[in-house]
Amino acid sequence: MDATDGPSVIKLGVEHAPAGLVLSTEAHWNQTEDDWRVFLHEGVVFGIRDGARLVATAALLPYPGNNAWISMVLVTATHRRRGLATCLVDACLETARKNGLTSWLDATPDGAAVYGPLGFTPTLQLRRLRLVKSAQLATQPPSSATLEALRARDRRVTGFDRSAVLSAFAQRSGSRIVSANGAIALVREGRTARHIGPLFADHAAAALNLANAIAQSQDHPLLLDAVASQGAFLEGLTASGWTIERPFQRMRFGPATAAGADMPFAVAGPEFG
Repeated sequence: MDATDGPSVIKLGVEHAPAGLVLSTEAHWNQTEDDWRVFLHEGVVFGIRDGARLVATAALLPYPGNNAWISMVLVTATHRRRGLATCLVDACLETARKNGLTSWLDATPDGAAVYGPLGFTPTLQLRRLRLVKSAQLATQPPSSATLEALRARDRRVTGFDRSAVLSAFAQRSGSRIVSANGAIALVREGRTARHIGPLFADHAAAALNLANAIAQSQDHPLLLDAVASQGAFLEGLTASGWTIERPFQRMRFGPATAAGADMPFAVAGPEFG
């Protein structure tokens, strides 16, 4: 890449999933190659190369209802502080603008300091939690639930239809949709830990009971992205041995869109909303 020229932004295809995984693995993120295929198949992923090597990415994942999620904003360590991430986020925002989409993202504290001046407005806060423990099988694992039940609850809570993404999650080997006492959640494989989310419930006790039942039925590390305002749920998790790894700030660029009827207890992930 010539230092005197602006970076050349390209659109990536599904064949770039392995190269994307190299970037997210370098950043110690939990995404799998299957996650990358969701972005590349369902959304638009922009990239910058240095020769044949993919050195930066950003993805725009459209959802119905004039919404889109910006994520996978990654730059390899040797190419940071060159404006590559800003360039790729601008490409996402321009694509969203042309299609009349309100853009959302979940930012780390450092990211929020960058996205705020670009015009992103803070909304809710998230907390990434991790549980690492030895195997402890539950006496009664949570019951299986249907994809349609999860889709219906997700539509009610988010205000828009994420059937394509939820279906992609559910069809993977190792994924489970589970429910108990009016709570429902999806558990899927990650690169280093299984991820719980989205998780919906009528009240905090039901959400916490389901999260604990899932944890007791797993022998792998677990990740969960809790909504910070669900205080009783968050406190119950930390009391059960979960540790808070980092905060995320959900931010919006563009006009507010139709809100859901309820608030989730845990989201699908900072990359998926």
